[in-house]
Amino acid sequence: MDLRDFYLLAALIACLRLDSAVAQELIYTIREELPENVPIGNIPKDLNISHINAATGTSASLVYRLVSKAGDAPLVKVSSTTGEIFTTSNRIDREKLCAGASYAEENECFFELEVVILPNDFFRLIKIKIIVKDTNDNAPMFPSPVINISIPENTLINSRFPIPSATDPDTGFNGVQHYELLNGQSVFGLDIVETPEGEKWPQLIVQQNLDREQKDTYVMKIKVEDGGTPQKSSTAILQVTVSDVNDNRPVFKESQVEVHIPENAPVGTSVIQLHATDADIGSNAEIRYIFGAQVAPATKRFFALNNTTGLITVQRSLDREETAIHKVTVLASDGSSTPARATVTINVTDVNDNPPNIDLRYIISPINGTVYLSEKDPVNTKIALITVSDKDTDVNGKVICFIEREVPFHLKAVYDNQYLLETSSLLDYEGTKEFSFKIVASDSGKPSLNQTALVRVKLEDENDNPPIFSQPVIELSVSENNRRGLYLTTISATDEDSGKNADIVYQLGPNASFFDLDRKTGVLTASRVFDREEQERFIFTVTARDNGTPPLQSQAAVIVTVLDENDNSPKFTHNHFQFFVSENLPKYSTVGVITVTDADAGENKAVTLSILNDNENFVLDPFSGVIKSNVSFDREQQSSYTFDVKAVDGGQPPRSSTAKVTINVMDVNDNSPVVIYPPSNTSFKLVPLSAIPGSVVAEVFAVDIDTGMNAELKYTIVSGNSKGLFRIDPVTGNITLEEKPNPSDVGLHRLVVNISDLGYPKSLHTLVLVFLYVNDTAGNASHIYDLIRRTMETPLDRNIGDSSQPYQNEDYLTIMIAIVAGAMVVIVVIFVTVLVRCRHASRFKAAQRSKQGAEWMSPNQENKQNKKKKRKKRKSPKSSLLNFVTIEESKPDDAVHEPINGTISLPAELEEQSIGRFDWGTAPPTTFKPNSPDLAKHYKSASPQSAFHLKPDTPVSVKKHHVIQELPLDNTFVGGCDTLSKRSSTSSDHFSASECSSQGGFKTKGPLHTRQGLLKT
Repeated sequence: MDLRDFYLLAALIACLRLDSAVAQELIYTIREELPENVPIGNIPKDLNISHINAATGTSASLVYRLVSKAGDAPLVKVSSTTGEIFTTSNRIDREKLCAGASYAEENECFFELEVVILPNDFFRLIKIKIIVKDTNDNAPMFPSPVINISIPENTLINSRFPIPSATDPDTGFNGVQHYELLNGQSVFGLDIVETPEGEKWPQLIVQQNLDREQKDTYVMKIKVEDGGTPQKSSTAILQVTVSDVNDNRPVFKESQVEVHIPENAPVGTSVIQLHATDADIGSNAEIRYIFGAQVAPATKRFFALNNTTGLITVQRSLDREETAIHKVTVLASDGSSTPARATVTINVTDVNDNPPNIDLRYIISPINGTVYLSEKDPVNTKIALITVSDKDTDVNGKVICFIEREVPFHLKAVYDNQYLLETSSLLDYEGTKEFSFKIVASDSGKPSLNQTALVRVKLEDENDNPPIFSQPVIELSVSENNRRGLYLTTISATDEDSGKNADIVYQLGPNASFFDLDRKTGVLTASRVFDREEQERFIFTVTARDNGTPPLQSQAAVIVTVLDENDNSPKFTHNHFQFFVSENLPKYSTVGVITVTDADAGENKAVTLSILNDNENFVLDPFSGVIKSNVSFDREQQSSYTFDVKAVDGGQPPRSSTAKVTINVMDVNDNSPVVIYPPSNTSFKLVPLSAIPGSVVAEVFAVDIDTGMNAELKYTIVSGNSKGLFRIDPVTGNITLEEKPNPSDVGLHRLVVNISDLGYPKSLHTLVLVFLYVNDTAGNASHIYDLIRRTMETPLDRNIGDSSQPYQNEDYLTIMIAIVAGAMVVIVVIFVTVLVRCRHASRFKAAQRSKQGAEWMSPNQENKQNKKKKRKKRKSPKSSLLNFVTIEESKPDDAVHEPINGTISLPAELEEQSIGRFDWGTAPPTTFKPNSPDLAKHYKSASPQSAFHLKPDTPVSVKKHHVIQELPLDNTFVGGCDTLSKRSSTSSDHFSASECSSQGGFKTKGPLHTRQGLLKT
């Protein structure tokens, strides 16, 4: 295959075929420097163009004509008849054709031309692109035939020094490929360094130490070769001068710099200021900036470099479309042979000099440039398709599209440069009938360029407006007890439509039976009489409807508030209020609350309370109804209080009502038991040895003026019954004989009986002394009373049997001596005396039995449990053995009337088990009420002994106290101090005081008076 066939084969490469009716394109590839008339391609053959007319079937004569500018020297020619393409005499030089372009092999060098096919019936425009391939037609050349390099004499071995690179206009493998140092004299070597851009830079290597004094100049040759076929080369003289020491070369701050400059930058514009530094001083630090040998001549035409300052400036107008990137190598030399190297990449940026273009195509056909829409059209109704474009690139070619002002339309992006104009909300003819707005297309350049397009839209009216009330909520107020047909207000609504669509009728909604509404005028009246107490507020709706088709309507809420009139009196929740309070409640305590209501409102229901007929015993809060006491309650004095309460409202005129209030005082355990029987502290009863078990030998009876459980009493023997000879009924207080007495039981027995109530929360107690004399007779009563007097010195917790027994034995010894003496007279007298006493006692016993009540029982004991249960079923004997000894009152100087000084006490064990301590300091003293009955007036005693009493003004000990009950003359000695249940109590008797010994016993000192006695510690 010869060279011609090779080129023809290359020219037959298929290209992109365009529409045969418009334009087609062919691409051919050729080598540069071809001679004249070398065929490049055949247009009809490569495009398969037929010369036969399809309509007539005849052969057509086609003419091929090259389109060129006048005066241009064409590089190719086209045969007008055959359409073949040939080279001309004008040689195609790739380096000249693509001068200034990069020499990289991948960058194509091409030129374009257009060929038209005539006549017009067969007209075609053929666009031909011819790619010019490089041939090795240029030898690499050094910048200068003589290259001078200066090397300091102190240069270290293996130091490298750059040699100016050779350049070759050819590209790829035809460019510079190899360097060779000739006659290096073993002092210098050569190394090749390849840059990232593919350039080969020669470097001179020092292989031996240099000495300028021995040899200051070395002359060698350097050879450069390309890789073409045939290979081309050239040489240059390399002269190395060994210079004096200058050991610091300049250094650029940045060796790689990239800058951007707009293509419209004026001449003289600074591109970049390069700056290199040198550590030397003086002339060795003077830096000179020059372009490197690799900088293309075209680049040097556009930019200038200041040799002193390193400033690069624009010296010719730039054109981004001609050259977009310039690479500049700048050397900084301080006079040495090793200059610093910096590469500057200058990017020419685009200038925004083309405004955007708007292509507006309507979807809804306009009429005279105006689009007509119905106001009932839905949202997102499509109006037009808008396409925008910009001839600029990058940011300058980026276009945004928007509507100039706020309208119910928006642009919806469908592609990068296409938008749909559509409605963004519902349209309203009554609001705006016509819209005129601009669509703006704006690029992103600086300054931004824009283009506008005007759009006109008109709306067609629809019946789409319902009647509108002036107020969505209508609030009215009217007084109750009104007249029927009372005018309230006029309800009105408006409709923005016209004609029948604006005719409005009114209608009441549900829950409006109390009202009438005129359908045409909207006048609202009352059809009934209002009663605020039955219904205070009416809420209903009113509908306004137009006569459109279909009719539209709206509603408004009507709130009618009924104003109050004072037509209701205050009403108590109860006609009769009853409250229960405990006695001894402190003064000003709350005893109850009166509740009253008023069906009216506002001031008409503001009720004030007052007491009508109370004598200031109570205080009533006029607003809250709280009743507080103005007295301290005492049930025993007054058990209830009754008064009337009046309620008055704040209306005009005011209305009132009354109610009854009763305060019931509930009992509190504040009274100790009062001993009625035995009648005297010094009286005794005779228990004969013949008395049988179960017979009643004495009784204890007391009363409590409290009520309920506070008045229930319990009797207990707490001391003096160590042998278990007696027992007491806890309910009746009857003392019965538990066992038949034997001679060892003869003598005086003192029983300490505790009488306690069952009150809550605190039980009150009283102690009483019961003396029983066990013997067949009571011959010497004075002696017995003397024994009773002496027992006052014995503590209450001790048995007096041990102390009285010697006296009893002494009496029997005297009798025995008298009998031994044979005083029969004395025996007879004693017998007669005993007989008389027994008869008297029998008569007295019969009288006493009529006073006795229920059967007496003694406390249960563990060792006689079964025996006690049987005795409870026994009845008291008809003739009681209980005898009272009555002796006439002795003279004042008699020993019986002598003051009795003694101590009455209980052991600590008895106190802990049966007698509780009482804190007198925490309980306020109480007194008998003025009208309380004096029970002591009903009881008298025939005993000459005086009773124990306390004076009314007896001071009360703060630390120790002992309760002594007021008793009548010759009454029983009593003492109270929470003996069994360990709960303390206070006496309400104003003639009593109390003292509990801290040692656990009761003590009494001082004389005993006839009516009053005083015990002190």
